[in-house]
Amino acid sequence: MFADRVLSGMRPTGRMHIGHYHGALKNWIKLQEEYDCLFFAADWHALTTHYETPETIADSVWDMFIDWLAAGIDPTRATIFIQSRIPEHAELTLLLGMISPIGWLERVPSYKEQQQKLVDRDLSNYGFLGYPVMQSADILIYRANMVPVGEDQVSHIELTRELARRLITSTDASRASRRKRRRRSKSLAARRRNAISNFAPHSRRRATRKPSMPPAPY
Repeated sequence: MFADRVLSGMRPTGRMHIGHYHGALKNWIKLQEEYDCLFFAADWHALTTHYETPETIADSVWDMFIDWLAAGIDPTRATIFIQSRIPEHAELTLLLGMISPIGWLERVPSYKEQQQKLVDRDLSNYGFLGYPVMQSADILIYRANMVPVGEDQVSHIELTRELARRLITSTDASRASRRKRRRRSKSLAARRRNAISNFAPHSRRRATRKPSMPPAPY
């Protein structure tokens, strides 16, 4: 079994306010005293809604970290990092996307709720639809078993469980297929070796005819 690990992130989409403190930071400060915690700037998640202003995201990351430190997040007790600096987040998101049914993503409650809420933004893109897939990748990479989220993202955690099961099933099937191919290859190789060892060619002498002598002259 793996040790308890907390993972939580925050999207750097602008200046922080008191809601961020009471909604997340206050809880993070308590958690870092008890568990192995990873807190990250979810800049790739921010791109799903703020892809037209990426410069705002880049500037907000460092301002957000300063606010975290000022609020009480201790880098000696918790790991703080930027999501986009870890390429494995994108790699696993891609792989999970291969096995994520579109219907599952469209049925996530927050998908339609956020579209209705953020009417000033064009959210008809895969990045926004696949937001829970990336969140699943964030969680699974670090084997986090404690993920504090708001009520609007509880369905994302359920989706993470389903995608993890689906990934394990497909991985097991792939391994079984490889083992089957290896056994078949070994069987064919053994049959070829037996066929070669049982083959004993008979040596045949090729009949040779002496050249005829021309008749002796008189």
